[in-house]
Amino acid sequence: MSEPKILAFAGSTRKGSINQKLLAVAVRGAQEAGGVATILDLADYPLPVFNEDLESESPPKSLSGLRNTFIEHDAFLIASPEYNSSISPLLKNTIDWLSRPAEGQPSCIAFQGKVAGLLAASPGGLGGLRGLVHLRSILQNIGTMVVPQQFALSNAFEAFDDAGELQDEKTREIVRGVSQAVVEVASKLNS
Repeated sequence: MSEPKILAFAGSTRKGSINQKLLAVAVRGAQEAGGVATILDLADYPLPVFNEDLESESPPKSLSGLRNTFIEHDAFLIASPEYNSSISPLLKNTIDWLSRPAEGQPSCIAFQGKVAGLLAASPGGLGGLRGLVHLRSILQNIGTMVVPQQFALSNAFEAFDDAGELQDEKTREIVRGVSQAVVEVASKLNS
């Protein structure tokens, strides 16, 4: 069984993002399960709001490198904040740009045949769960297999200690379970 390459990113670029904190816990879980994880900060790949005119006239310079990074990985760990019961504009815009065809490449190549594990953190009582429903639907529609395990962390502002670790061991185990499922499925698909 080969070590799957996991691309981990959050749909938030805010400093102190609770979704980035949750993602860090998930990354440790993926590494413990035998995956090779790369953390990607979407702030390093600025993209304008998707517009087909921009796509044909002057695609963003960061798009090609970002698309190649996605293509090179077997799976994703995504921590998504919830905005108005859906996913963040940053995450949706990134998916929209990456799902488009590029010269010599079909549409959705960055997502097809990949595996994803979904996480969310929110200060609210549902933990971002409603946004994960939308994210799961989008990813499945563009060819990504989303593992059934997912986790939404409620009351997230109180969930982490000063070192950025989840305070509750049971919660850490659930997050590790999502990561482990992604590594296991990606490993089986790659063997």
